[in-house]
Amino acid sequence: MKLVRTVVVLSAILIIGGGAMLGIDSAAAQALKLAHVYETSHPLHEGALEAARLLEERTGGRITMEVFPASSLGKEADLNEALSLGTIDVIYTGAGFAENIYGPIAISDYPFTLRNLKHWDAYRNSDLFAELSEGYTGASGGNEILAVSYYGSRHVTSNKPILRPADMAGLKIRVPNAPSYVLFPETVGANPTPIAFAEVYLSLQQGVVDAQENPLTTIQAKKFHEVQSNINLTGHITNSIFTIASGVTLARMSDEDKEILTGVLAETADWITEQIVDGENSLVEWFRGEGITVNEVDRAPFIEAVAPALVAGDLPFGEDVYRRLQAIPDAR
Repeated sequence: MKLVRTVVVLSAILIIGGGAMLGIDSAAAQALKLAHVYETSHPLHEGALEAARLLEERTGGRITMEVFPASSLGKEADLNEALSLGTIDVIYTGAGFAENIYGPIAISDYPFTLRNLKHWDAYRNSDLFAELSEGYTGASGGNEILAVSYYGSRHVTSNKPILRPADMAGLKIRVPNAPSYVLFPETVGANPTPIAFAEVYLSLQQGVVDAQENPLTTIQAKKFHEVQSNINLTGHITNSIFTIASGVTLARMSDEDKEILTGVLAETADWITEQIVDGENSLVEWFRGEGITVNEVDRAPFIEAVAPALVAGDLPFGEDVYRRLQAIPDAR
């Protein structure tokens, strides 16, 4: 029995010593998980893969990051919960879902709060956004918004033209399960119906809902144009995607590694934004080439219909925050 124990102990010593000679430090190695709900063809997934590559490269292999796309680790609400538990390290999530933790951070995902892409860019670099981000970190127990990507301008797809608010009366429209997305259809008389992202295509195909709303790049990636004949350029939300890291994960990282992680996520967020902007600039004609009717829409009546609700006092941000956002000049 003593001989057996001696052999086991010596073997363990040799394994540990061999690992040290090879430069392997198992205690320092860290494998992260990044999860999101988007298809593998979407720029967000491509950006996540590049972030993982850069992170491993810049840490000399001390930190790796596996990417889980297309709701493979759960729906968006599930991912936000897992982030707080520390079972997922990094997620892509909409501002509207972050609202469940800290309401004011969702202001940019409410309809017509941002004027255009330049206003969006100015806001994400503003003191106001920095303050709201700090508020989110405090409310979430340490989760941090490390980067912001442009997700696109959201438009309504349907099987009929939507040119005026009256055209949406009674329309059963799928929206994400977050309050910011419900406001627009409610104010124009439609019937907002929250359905998980992964289930939208089938719901449209089977007539469970009549319409949905998303940016052009997402409409293409999810192939919604296969089951909807009209894309109506309502541009009702200028959408942001937050890259958020778990406070549990960040607490166990060195300052150096946290800086590297932040850097690669910010860098790839900018690349994602560029890809989506380029896509928006070309996709209208691409959809028309696919036989889809793309309708130009006068947004003014829609803006007028929504405006009173934005200052009614029952939203998760105060009128002062809304006024500060409107006062930010468009980026040049």
